[in-house]
Amino acid sequence: MNRTELLVTPLSVNDILPLAEAGADAFILGEQRYGLRLAGEFNREQVKQAIELAHSKGKKVYVAMNAIFHNEKIDELSDYIKFAAEAKADAIVFGDPAVLMTAREAAPDMKLHWATETLGTNWFSCNYWGKKGAKRAVLAREINMDAIIEIKENAEVEIEVQVHGMSCMFQSKRSLLGNYYEFQGKVMEIENRKMEKNMFIHDKERENKYPIFEDENGTHIMSPNDICIIDELQELLEAGVDSFKIDGILKSSDYLIAVTKAYREAIDLFYKDPDLYDDKKDELLEEIEAVQPANRKLDTGFFFKETVY
Repeated sequence: MNRTELLVTPLSVNDILPLAEAGADAFILGEQRYGLRLAGEFNREQVKQAIELAHSKGKKVYVAMNAIFHNEKIDELSDYIKFAAEAKADAIVFGDPAVLMTAREAAPDMKLHWATETLGTNWFSCNYWGKKGAKRAVLAREINMDAIIEIKENAEVEIEVQVHGMSCMFQSKRSLLGNYYEFQGKVMEIENRKMEKNMFIHDKERENKYPIFEDENGTHIMSPNDICIIDELQELLEAGVDSFKIDGILKSSDYLIAVTKAYREAIDLFYKDPDLYDDKKDELLEEIEAVQPANRKLDTGFFFKETVY
């Protein structure tokens, strides 16, 4: 049985070694011009540094190119893909088919991970993109445990599932915050709106606060709660899901390290003896709850939602 990979999104180059020490097996990183909702911004030199550091510890790095590309950026893709290949990235994460088509010519040996946020909902789609060249499919966060298990049983590609962190509820390519402030007669530069941790949409009816930020890819509204299923990993591990993702967007480095350590212990305990994991899982959940930000509740996302046809 292949051991499930623990994939983490670092905030900076300085996080690579501490997260590797904490138990991360792989990292996804890049720059917002090409990647969506990354935990940190990595320019080309920082991407190279991160890959060198990760490889020195036997870890992998996946470069994010999962943004939606309009025509004005298409000509840039070949150069960035070649850069990722020369930097020895272990894979490129893509959603737009333009990346796949360009990679066939620019770096035909590069591994590709298909990640379209909401479209990875069935094994047929995963296998379709596998036949087109993808080695992995990243599943949507809106499907439940039963659907994930079914996909894994029938998939011909690796399967990645997010197990921790916030998820995106809405994205618009438009600068909605900028337009709002302009309408209010205020000026607020995009740099001051990017990744702000204190900007929320407040839904008084549901008593929820939705983090919102704006960057080069538009406006992003995030979930009011963080997914956490550290005490519900057994079915996914038994099914052989290939990769568990911890998303560190809008979190601190210390938080990310603590959460990575907890999931590392959970996975290792399961492979040693599932009963050991079962005995410790509630304690591990308490460890995460102890470092969880006060304004971010934990829940199980869609993992145990009933599918309605």
